Amino acid sequence: MQNKKQKMHVVTVDMGYGHQRAAYPLASVSAGGVINANQYKGISKNEERSWQKGRKWYEIISRFKKVPILGAVAFAMMDNFQKIEPFYPRRDLSKTSSQQRYFYKKVKKGLGKDLITTLNKKPIPLVTTFFVPAYFAEYCNYEGQIYCVVCDADVARAWAPHDARHSKVIYLAPNKRVKERLQLYGVRPNKIYVTGFPLPKENIGGLQQKILKADLKVRLCNLDPKGIYRHKYKNLIGAYLCPVSELRAKPKGVTITFAVGGAGAQREIGVTLLRVLKKHIKAGRINLNLVAGVRNDIYRFFEEAVKRYGLANANNVNIIFANNKYDYFKIFNRALRTTDILWTKPSELTFYSGLGLPIIMAPPIGSQEKYNRDWLQALGAGIDSENPEYVDEWLFDWLDSGWLAEAAMQGYLDAPKMGTYHIENIVLHNKVEEIKDVQLL
Repeated sequence: MQNKKQKMHVVTVDMGYGHQRAAYPLASVSAGGVINANQYKGISKNEERSWQKGRKWYEIISRFKKVPILGAVAFAMMDNFQKIEPFYPRRDLSKTSSQQRYFYKKVKKGLGKDLITTLNKKPIPLVTTFFVPAYFAEYCNYEGQIYCVVCDADVARAWAPHDARHSKVIYLAPNKRVKERLQLYGVRPNKIYVTGFPLPKENIGGLQQKILKADLKVRLCNLDPKGIYRHKYKNLIGAYLCPVSELRAKPKGVTITFAVGGAGAQREIGVTLLRVLKKHIKAGRINLNLVAGVRNDIYRFFEEAVKRYGLANANNVNIIFANNKYDYFKIFNRALRTTDILWTKPSELTFYSGLGLPIIMAPPIGSQEKYNRDWLQALGAGIDSENPEYVDEWLFDWLDSGWLAEAAMQGYLDAPKMGTYHIENIVLHNKVEEIKDVQLL
């Protein structure tokens, strides 16, 4: 059992959802709560404005992407700033990037200095879920150990320090590819641990994964209404989850959770689902969660669509919204327990396939999401969306064939799910191999 006195500084950034979602599971072991490096008590106005400017432009361009020609050009220019080079052939990729040089200039001008001065009063391990705080913690001589949690299945050069070979930053990677990539950037192998992405403990249920397994048993029945997958793969299910005879839950309406990103760029897909699946929602065959996150404008957008299609009184349509991100994460994680299909772009939610959730992927936005998509498809846990206009046809075909049940099981088998526990063990206890998990692909 964890010593309650052992804590870490957990530092993240308020940019979209990914970095804070990665920090959320570590909140219980954080000293004084999770710190947003771009929005904390005592941050200077100049530093806060500098962070806000970058986030604002990313959100504007992400939404602008759908504008013909000009939108694609603008987004391509921004994406080139954070691009990930092809992995093969393996070669030295330690040369600095424009994104990295941009942030290092800001660090040299004082970005993060006040925060590190404060944290150095209690130099316990510092864990950050974004690379810039790792930059300024090292540059400003943070006295404790510095750990960086990586939030994608592959990463750009900016995630590694300028002088990667001599850096003290320790990386907590979600998969083996990230470890290999960081080594190409010059990070020493002994500074990289493959831990898996930090998933919420309330969806796992401890080292025995009691909650995860219980939820998956019900989900497999919903996703395999004709029993095709369970019959064909009963030995596999029996070896890794439970005897097939225990999968006795009566199939009910299938629950889809549709989640947009922080910029809200794909909100229209959620409205299409409402419109096309309306009769199935009314008949109880489909339950739909529309995730607005903390964006009130997206909440209103979904709310108006629910009314427009006559579903305002439907108890199986739910809009997930909260006034702050940590409340949102709690509500979202609770909804995932009864979710059968997670429909989202391949963001950090890619790693939630480890909870036994099949992921229908909306088109990726940005270089890192393309790599996330490739990783998810390699696992067999994610499937590209067909045209949402015909979801009432292809979705039920996928269910009847057991294809989505297979994707759920593949995520459970091959995607890492114990990342939070691994990270706590390494940072707080200096233990690396005590917790058993799947092969961290």
